[in-house]
Amino acid sequence: MDRTRCCIAGGGPAGMMLGLLLARAGVEVTVLEKHGDFLRDFRGDTIHPSTLRLLDELGLGEAFARLPFTKLEEMRAQVGTTTVVLGEMRHLPGRHKYIAMVPQWDFLDLLARTAAEEPCFTLRMHTEVRGLLTENGRVTGVRFRDEHGNPGELAADLTVACDGRDSRVRQAAGLRQRLFEVPMDVWQVRVDAPPSSRLLPHSRLRSSGGTPMRRRDPHADARKDGRAFARFGGGQAAVTMDRGTYYQTSYLIKKGRDAELRAHDIQWLRDRLGALFDWDDEVTGAIGSWDDVKLLEVTFGRLRRWYRDGLLCIGDAAHTMSPVGGVGVNLALQDAVAAARILAAPLHRGTVGVTDLARVQKRRHLPMAVVQKSQQAEHTMIRSALDGTLDADRLPVPMRLLRRVPPLRTVAGYLGGFGVRPERAPAFARVTPGARSR
Repeated sequence: MDRTRCCIAGGGPAGMMLGLLLARAGVEVTVLEKHGDFLRDFRGDTIHPSTLRLLDELGLGEAFARLPFTKLEEMRAQVGTTTVVLGEMRHLPGRHKYIAMVPQWDFLDLLARTAAEEPCFTLRMHTEVRGLLTENGRVTGVRFRDEHGNPGELAADLTVACDGRDSRVRQAAGLRQRLFEVPMDVWQVRVDAPPSSRLLPHSRLRSSGGTPMRRRDPHADARKDGRAFARFGGGQAAVTMDRGTYYQTSYLIKKGRDAELRAHDIQWLRDRLGALFDWDDEVTGAIGSWDDVKLLEVTFGRLRRWYRDGLLCIGDAAHTMSPVGGVGVNLALQDAVAAARILAAPLHRGTVGVTDLARVQKRRHLPMAVVQKSQQAEHTMIRSALDGTLDADRLPVPMRLLRRVPPLRTVAGYLGGFGVRPERAPAFARVTPGARSR
């Protein structure tokens, strides 16, 4: 039987980051990824300021800067004709005053290439974890299936589940999430960016301070100013983010109504998006059929305990986040950093036990709980929007405060960009720019 010190199930952001960090600590680590590449559409593409700072500390800042990405510096929401700035990042501390919108496959490729330079790191693609090995109640490794469909086993001192919201490892370990109610599922679509010079048909709207102003295409402004827009109105809710030549658009539907709503002709969705964002048929015509509309079935919950002897869950495997705010990737990466710092030494000694795993959960529980509490409040607003009861005359209290007290927008930007208890790179993983890791 093959053996490794640490087996990581899943080559997503948490798995690749943890693998890189442990390898830099000199821990033998093997990452098993069921796909043959990282090319998946509509995955979390937001890299937050805390992660950008982390990449600098790992000596990857310059390499990341060469990836294709756009900068998100401001988040706005429009309820009816009233616009509210929900978060602003231009005044954040540090070098990175924005969220980087980068294709996740490019980010994962960067981590994989960097980790491959470490002699202790192994990445096995086309290798799907199918179950767990156990001995006297302790997890001792995994069973897998390779690219040829052949079964195999990998023994490990520690197995880490980084295989996402539908974690097979979590299920095999008998760990069950406490799930919270969510009001929505999400349709993901791409819409071509409209011309920057286009004026919208309605002549006036109210700014966040209530001052009338000329109404231009907000997405033209987004290309120039790094904004994302949420729109609420007429029982609809959607968010669109600037991706350069197109807008990655999330259209929210009531939970469980996907099949029912797809009975409509695709023009039904085009018309609704057009009404929300003032897009004409030429723009929405990029949505050719329902095949272009991808469903994200939203789940939202967390494990009471993230571990059992020989096994740890992190990222979405431990706490499935709502897509609201795009924080899931950042939290998963922060989990990986904390896990590497806490577990590297006991893994070296071959003494990693449940006490060590409990320390990881204790370290990361508060940041996760704060975000989930915030997302629950946002779900209340989304429920009102989809019910058609959210309007500009009855804005939620947080929105009213953000309109009246502009400095709160930077506070909101900091909480979104850095969160509670942001993690810093462990000393053993830090590399000066241009230098090789040890």
